[in-house]
Amino acid sequence: MAELKTKENKASVKDFLNTIENEQKRADCFEVLKIMEDATGQKGHMWGGAIVGFGRYHYKYDSGHEGDSCKVGFSPRKANITFYIMMGSKTEAEQLKKLGKHKVSGSCLHINKLADVDKAILKKMVKDAYDAMTKQYG
Repeated sequence: MAELKTKENKASVKDFLNTIENEQKRADCFEVLKIMEDATGQKGHMWGGAIVGFGRYHYKYDSGHEGDSCKVGFSPRKANITFYIMMGSKTEAEQLKKLGKHKVSGSCLHINKLADVDKAILKKMVKDAYDAMTKQYG
């Protein structure tokens, strides 16, 4: 079985965020870091080379595949900022209606910039997703 590339590592989150060329995206990502740390009560850690994750859980599929991942996270992508927070709950659907300009694909939420969304709702969505993962996986 192939080894996972996206593992928690000791790389500096701040150093990673400082490599973002677009000044507005870099500033937004530092603010996202603070929002997610406040919502989860955890410090962000690098997962692989491009994901800032919070918390950790172990999963095991029926196929026997298993590994570790962050409970929630974000990544500054070229086109947008991607959040790994989507849980599919009923409250999530209501929150998305109020969030502002965004896109959803699979378990990812994508925004272009923080100014496009309600930061309080984003923080609540992060907290709800983190709490749900903690309840499910410990």
